[in-house]
Amino acid sequence: MELRIEGLSKVYPNGVKALDNVSLTIPSGMFGLLGPNGAGKSTTFKMLCGLLKPTGGEGRVAGFDLRRDGAEARNHLGYMAQTFSLYGDLNITQNLEFFAGVYGLNGARKRERIGLMKEIFDFGQHSAMSSKDLPLGLKQRLALACAVMHEPEVLFLDEPTSGVDPIARREFWTHINALVEKGVAVLVTTHFMDEAEYCDRISLIYRGHSIALGSPDELKASIANPKNPDPTMEDAFIALVQASEAKAAA
Repeated sequence: MELRIEGLSKVYPNGVKALDNVSLTIPSGMFGLLGPNGAGKSTTFKMLCGLLKPTGGEGRVAGFDLRRDGAEARNHLGYMAQTFSLYGDLNITQNLEFFAGVYGLNGARKRERIGLMKEIFDFGQHSAMSSKDLPLGLKQRLALACAVMHEPEVLFLDEPTSGVDPIARREFWTHINALVEKGVAVLVTTHFMDEAEYCDRISLIYRGHSIALGSPDELKASIANPKNPDPTMEDAFIALVQASEAKAAA
């Protein structure tokens, strides 16, 4: 499953250019959008999953055109927002039932998928708890379960582990890696450098542009030097942003 964008741009009504002529080909596997707050990665993300219409450029996700087929494409996509976006007054089971209905599941298929989500994500004794009362790590697991209820071909994760403790983050990524192994294409935005290492490829977004593209090892190797022959992902992030700043100022 491939996602492709050509010259994608977004200018808001107030004149702010959030994204400027970005082109990316995102193959199957896990692809990361990395960048500081306000860099344009969330705007890119929202356009790719059909929540925001581009001002310019074009793209295809799961075989659907971003401009014309947004609603239909969403039936083939899973989306997990940065902030908890499920229904707080519903318990785990009720949220799973609601989202199964949203995605058109019914009858035996609906029961099968809900049961499987409860088993995979180990909701067990928590199934009757209101989701607003769940620990944050469990909330994130529930949000992920709802996002993959309908077996999407492409899964979008927007800062999925923000605020989650390290143990819960590790468990969460275990679930994500299992989905990738089953052939789901995953697009993730993150500001955690260790999470970026999970990605097969990364685009570094800065000031509305894609300033670097490659695997984590390629990005690290691109800034290696005699003083720092084995740079970290954080070293690469800082160096590439600084190089972009210097180029813009020249």
